[in-house]
Amino acid sequence: MDQIDNWSELANNYLSKLIDYLPSLIAAILILVFGLWIIKLILRYTRKIFQKKDYDITLENFILTLINWTLKVLLFIVVIGKLGVQTTSLIAVVGAAGLAIGLALQGSLANFAGGVLIIILKPFKIGDWIEVGDVSGTVKETSLFYTYLNTFGNQLAIIPNGDLTNNEIINYTVEGKRKDSITIGISYDSNIKQAKEILINLMKEQEGIMEDPEPQVVVAELADSSVNLSLRFWALNENYWGCHWFTIEEAKFRLEAAGIGIPFPQRDVHFFNHSKDAKEINENTGK
Repeated sequence: MDQIDNWSELANNYLSKLIDYLPSLIAAILILVFGLWIIKLILRYTRKIFQKKDYDITLENFILTLINWTLKVLLFIVVIGKLGVQTTSLIAVVGAAGLAIGLALQGSLANFAGGVLIIILKPFKIGDWIEVGDVSGTVKETSLFYTYLNTFGNQLAIIPNGDLTNNEIINYTVEGKRKDSITIGISYDSNIKQAKEILINLMKEQEGIMEDPEPQVVVAELADSSVNLSLRFWALNENYWGCHWFTIEEAKFRLEAAGIGIPFPQRDVHFFNHSKDAKEINENTGK
């Protein structure tokens, strides 16, 4: 009988504490729901501002992510404070945990810092064709930790932002136009002036090749088996590769049609017999 009374008293104590704690619990839940709703409104309003101002998509994603997590952390602190948890001690614990996690994730933090630098300095934007080390492709997305490139073969290259900021980046798109240099060799007995005239006319006939700066053909090298001519022209990014491939193919057709040879590497190989009998024969024959 005494045990039942003890259980009843214990239940009454917990029920009394629950009733006393219930207003704080309800208030914390309401604050949580209302806070999440406010955060969603803030993010929606911020996104509309970015869309109206036509900001870079990378900067937009970074700011929205930063606002989202900052507000949610603040909301979490307010909610647990309403539940009676000492936020001062919690902040100290979170700070210590953050330091430990930071030391364990130094590489990720370097990537995060690299992502911030990319967003601030803007060495490239989404849609640019860039080259980093041995990897090149179109920038598909830049997150806080990684940059995603769509390569020429339609593979997805994922590059840590830390590597991007610590290596040379070549941006082929940012200037809007590119200069090409194509080397074509002609035989030594060919007429250089005639060949240059044919190649200049070829480039001037193409609409994709810019007139200013003017295309030019120069003698780049007197090589072992050919006189190397360098064809140089400027083209907009969207016309560059079409002009590049057409010029190489059409140059061969036109030079051959004009009787100008395009040699390939050749070597004259001489065999010498250094045996004793061969040496005597050479001496007797006067060779």
